[in-house]
Amino acid sequence: MGSCKVHDSIIINRDNTIYYIKGLTMQVVTAAVIEKEGKILVAKRRRGDHLENKWEFPGGKLEQGETPEQCLRRELLEEFGIETRIGEFICSSQCVYSHISIELLAYRAEHLSGAITLYEHEEIRWVWPEELEAYDFANADIPIVKKLMQDYAEEKRSAP
Repeated sequence: MGSCKVHDSIIINRDNTIYYIKGLTMQVVTAAVIEKEGKILVAKRRRGDHLENKWEFPGGKLEQGETPEQCLRRELLEEFGIETRIGEFICSSQCVYSHISIELLAYRAEHLSGAITLYEHEEIRWVWPEELEAYDFANADIPIVKKLMQDYAEEKRSAP
């Protein structure tokens, strides 16, 4: 069984509908923001999946006894066959889907070795930060997209 947390939660959906749910049990899930040459890796969920054709930052469910960083390293090895170093925490989001309620923890990750092989996804793309909003992301990933876009805009403004 995975790691779950119980929250009193305010959930805001993509259409800005607000829900308050007392004592909601949420599955803890991790997501990796992998950057290369200024671009960010995004992955498209495969057909037949609950969130098929949605884009996401790759990762997966935290297992009992794992830290989020250990979870991400394991998931990236399982999903893509790559070794990674997990870096700083970026942000978190909470989302209630019809099949699961999750708390998503996003971290920066560095690709260390291994050729990317698609075991769990339909496709991947390396995209510029300003292109992220053009992709149809899963609801839980949208706050990560917004945070990355905000960080990118701040970096651009502060650049000489």
